[in-house]
Amino acid sequence: MEKTTIQINQETLEKLKGLKRHPRESYEETINFLVEEIEEEISPEEIEEVEFALREIKVKGIKKTTFPIEEVAKEFGIRLGK
Repeated sequence: MEKTTIQINQETLEKLKGLKRHPRESYEETINFLVEEIEEEISPEEIEEVEFALREIKVKGIKKTTFPIEEVAKEFGIRLGK
């Protein structure tokens, strides 16, 4: 694959550094991840959930809520090692 260089200002570079998922991730990997996220379609149900959450925040304010790790793991289909 042919490589190229692009010019971006320092402020943009700092923002890009902050978006890396891990320190050794290349800028190309970071940019591709962001582009894929933008291209991913959002379902009407997801939009409705976000709108509901925003209304709740406006009405009730932001509350810090914690959940047991087991509950979070179950929701995301993650098996915890025991």
